[in-house]
Amino acid sequence: MTHHLLVHKHKPLYLPQLSLSSLSNPPAFDVTSSHVPLAYKPLSRHGRHISGFPTLIDFYRKQDVFLTAFSLFVMPYTKVDPACSSIASHGGSGFASTFKISTTVDGKPVNYFAKTGAGKEAEIMFRGEHASLNAIADTVPNFCPHSHAHGALANREGHFFLVTDFLDLGSSAPGGTGKTLAAKLAQLHTTPAPIPEGHDKPMFGFPVPTCCGSTEQDNSWKESWADFYAENRLRHIKREAVRNHGSDPEFERLIERVASEVVPRLINKVKDIKPVVIHGDLWSGNHSRGQIAGKGGCEEVVYDPSVVYGHSEYELGMMNMFGGFTDHFWREYERLVPPAEPADEWEYRLRLYELYHHLNHYAMFGGGYRDGATSMMKGLIHRFGE
Repeated sequence: MTHHLLVHKHKPLYLPQLSLSSLSNPPAFDVTSSHVPLAYKPLSRHGRHISGFPTLIDFYRKQDVFLTAFSLFVMPYTKVDPACSSIASHGGSGFASTFKISTTVDGKPVNYFAKTGAGKEAEIMFRGEHASLNAIADTVPNFCPHSHAHGALANREGHFFLVTDFLDLGSSAPGGTGKTLAAKLAQLHTTPAPIPEGHDKPMFGFPVPTCCGSTEQDNSWKESWADFYAENRLRHIKREAVRNHGSDPEFERLIERVASEVVPRLINKVKDIKPVVIHGDLWSGNHSRGQIAGKGGCEEVVYDPSVVYGHSEYELGMMNMFGGFTDHFWREYERLVPPAEPADEWEYRLRLYELYHHLNHYAMFGGGYRDGATSMMKGLIHRFGE
């Protein structure tokens, strides 16, 4: 049985699932025993090793020597040696277990961030996040962590992992590029997206599905941004809402009218839309200041992306939904990336793009998001519908 492991340079490797019994030179220690080196004991908040560590032993037993699997697969890219490394729970996530891997490379401390999760949803989410992080990091240096690998945990059917650079959000390291969030986002939004493999021109979409929250997004390629937004976002989220909450004919009719009437009217009037890399889930909770991989200074950074190659204005819908970005940010960003023409319809395009996220929140959580989305759709249809 094989799984698909992607590494930092985006080269796919098809490798057998790691099993200690299948290795010709297995690691020197057996984490399934009770004799785990001190380096593998969990640390308290004060950095002291905790005596009696059933949680970590249980983690190793259940996750099938994740640290060893990680180091063997990714050592050419990270130089992690399990003999001088430790792993501890770090942060939190509604969809995954999260860990900090601490090691030493050439005598210097290096940290990595890891996620593990179960089920097809975790596999899709980690594959999408891996590709998304690297799409942003390759376009704008020092803007988000690189992802080093994702794949299946060995001997633990249905469990998956993701390993990235460690992002220290508590850092006060001096130096850095000094670039503002607006400048970095503008660089992302003015750099042409790569031409997809198998195509000879720019396309809208992304090589793999991504997740916005828990929603799997259809990123299959389209030549037209209007077609992509109508089919891959609005109609797709309509199907997700029906799947999660049941049929709602009036609500479904409004979504279809926006997709078939408003989208062509608003988006097709914008000339020469070029696909750029979009973070896809950029709100104030996915942006901060921090140091990436222990290098350089404290920077404006983003994380937890859900990338698509799309119109730059699509990014602004999510940012507008929850706010949290200053007037100074917006003035600088709009100076660097002016609204597309017709500029007098810019705010309506942003409302159209924001609508998707209201629909997605309804699909995920139900409740009052339906009323908010309904009001937005009726307003757009009243102004731009046929």
